[in-house]
Amino acid sequence: MRFTNAIVRKPGRNLAGGLTEAGLGFPDYLTALRQHSCYTEALRGCGLEVRELEADEDYPDSTFVEDTSLLTPHCAIITNPGAPSRRGETVSMRGVLGECFDRLEEIKIPGTVDAGDIMMVGDHYYIGLSGRTNQPGAEQVMEILGAHGLSVSTVPLRDMLHLKTGASYLANNNLLLSGEFLARPEFEGFHIMRVPPEEAYAANSLWINGRVLVPAGFPVTTRMVRDAGYEVISVELSEFRKMDGGLSCLSLRW
Repeated sequence: MRFTNAIVRKPGRNLAGGLTEAGLGFPDYLTALRQHSCYTEALRGCGLEVRELEADEDYPDSTFVEDTSLLTPHCAIITNPGAPSRRGETVSMRGVLGECFDRLEEIKIPGTVDAGDIMMVGDHYYIGLSGRTNQPGAEQVMEILGAHGLSVSTVPLRDMLHLKTGASYLANNNLLLSGEFLARPEFEGFHIMRVPPEEAYAANSLWINGRVLVPAGFPVTTRMVRDAGYEVISVELSEFRKMDGGLSCLSLRW
């Protein structure tokens, strides 16, 4: 699959008011702006046309646009985020995606879904069952995707915030994994690239059109991805890491 488009949203001045369990201190707003700009340029460097949305000061987590929607070749699915404080983020995203997709679907209560829990591997989608994505939400995603001939399976989470916190598909059957996912039978058919515990944050890397964005400061993972034949783009994300955010969280891609 080749990606051609992306949507990002600038971080707001209220970024530090978002949800986090990282325990890494408060993000610096100006540094976050600079890092977000570099991230956006990295997406463009991978051949994407990027639509950059202005910050939404009503929602401090809204720069993490991935959780609001799942974009597929057939439709866009507006999620119902698991954290109540984030559910209003989908309102503006519905309007934006309505300009880009002919078909919009929507997850409804009692279902909750964060799209950070959904990993696409070709025509198959893995859904993490987490504190943010529940079984009723996963079942709604299954029904929507199944109507388009796409298959779905679920992966119960024990420790991770999201599925893609610790799992990233890099194409060519290569799967970056860390932590609890390393022993999961669901992933036995892949070539597993084991991210060491001290670099667990880098398990959320991002394949785009043959290149892989990797968080800066994780040399073992960077070398492993490069040795697998990918061109690596290193991206500074220190301020977003403080807010439990990673590379995939910061964009919607299709």
